[in-house]
Amino acid sequence: MKTLVNKAAKHAFSLAMATVLSISAMSVSNTAFANEKVVDNAPEMATLRGTAPLNAEVTPPAMSKVENNDLKRQRDYPQQPPTIPHDISKYQLDKNFNKCMDCHSRKFADEAQAPAVSVTHYMNRDGDFLGEMSPRRYFCTQCHVHQLESEPLVENEFVDMEKIIRKAHERSK
Repeated sequence: MKTLVNKAAKHAFSLAMATVLSISAMSVSNTAFANEKVVDNAPEMATLRGTAPLNAEVTPPAMSKVENNDLKRQRDYPQQPPTIPHDISKYQLDKNFNKCMDCHSRKFADEAQAPAVSVTHYMNRDGDFLGEMSPRRYFCTQCHVHQLESEPLVENEFVDMEKIIRKAHERSK
């Protein structure tokens, strides 16, 4: 009986060693494969990586400058929040202070020659008007974003609603 147990133990040990050696051999070959550069010269899907290998560290493009021209942009759809046409990187915008309100509050907008925030910013969830800005509208950058001086990274196929209506109207004539 003791010999049978020893044979079974030796067989189990041999299987375990064979498994360990097989796994080691696979990981060595996978490591060698991971170091190879895989280049897709004709990618089926456009990516921001272009044809760079997936396992290559790509140098990111330089950060674009923030648009800082104070020109009001056209809105592309109803209820679109206006974009921020100036740099706000140095603005304090936290629970203690909102630098945007130095110019855009209804109190200072005329003096600063800035557009005042919409009356909807002074309404609560129930549509009741408040004496001051609603806390849910306090953090401007939840909806309003600044723009960069850069070329688009991907093609924009957005069609303004006005253009769609105009085309439909022209086709119906």
